[in-house]
Parts: sequence; C-alpha cells; structure tokens
Amino acid sequence: MLAAGKRAPDFTARNQNDEPVALADLLRSGPLILYFYPADFTPGCTQEACSLRDLHSQLLAAGVSVAGVSPQSPQSHAAFVAKYSLPFTLLSDADQALARAYDVVGPFGFGVRRASFLINTSGVIEDALLADLRISRHEAFFRKAAAAVPR
Repeated sequence: MLAAGKRAPDFTARNQNDEPVALADLLRSGPLILYFYPADFTPGCTQEACSLRDLHSQLLAAGVSVAGVSPQSPQSHAAFVAKYSLPFTLLSDADQALARAYDVVGPFGFGVRRASFLINTSGVIEDALLADLRISRHEAFFRKAAAAVPR
C-alpha cells in the first residue's frame, strides 16, 4: 500500500456512467478521498459506501470529494449508486490496474483490499489506511478527513 507522502499514481478510469474520469478531474475541486473496496453489494462494502453517503455533506463542506474504486463494471456501479443513493463517483477497475498502482491487490493477486487514501490537490497522499475487515476504522478515517483537511 502506498504511504503518506508519496505521489498518488495518475489514472483515467470509467465511472458509473461509463465516462472516463482522471485523477486530475477529481482533484479540481479540492482534496479527494479515494477508497478501494472489494465488490458492489457485499455487506461490508455497502456499509462503507453508506457511511460515506451519510458523511457526504460534511465532506463537501470541508471541500473533500469522494471516489470509490472496485473491479466491477460501470453497469454494476450504476446499480449500486441507484440502490443506495450514493452521491459520489464509483470507478471501474476491471483489470486491477489502479489496485496495482496503489498497491492494494489482494493476497496472491486475488481481489482488492479495503484501503482509503486522502489525496491533496497537489496529488500527494496526505493519509492512508489499510483495514480489510474493519469498516469502523475507515469510517473514522472519513470523519477525520471531514474534520481537518490538509490543503
């Protein structure tokens, strides 16, 4: 997993609307929480996404945007967004290129680990968390980002 102080790898990926989105696009409005999760519609991933949804207005007030990344298709992401009223971008990483770039591929190259990164507008990782099964640690990470955002 990439550590704080490292430059966030640049990327372009397809969002839930099957449109290309680059890291630079996501950083235009301020710092970004980029979070990786294993799969749409699983209990832990749904809990994590809904916690971000519930904190979204606080994050926006702090100038922080959010994007999630997992291997599912844009169509799966669109259904996930619709079912849970998620107000943020989900990016498709079917070939796990982003997961490899951010060093969050699962054991033996299988799946994606649950990781969160706070990236500043200069493209530097300010904070990072890897906690595969501890959703509450990610929720605390999101709350911390909403409370005190490095500019």
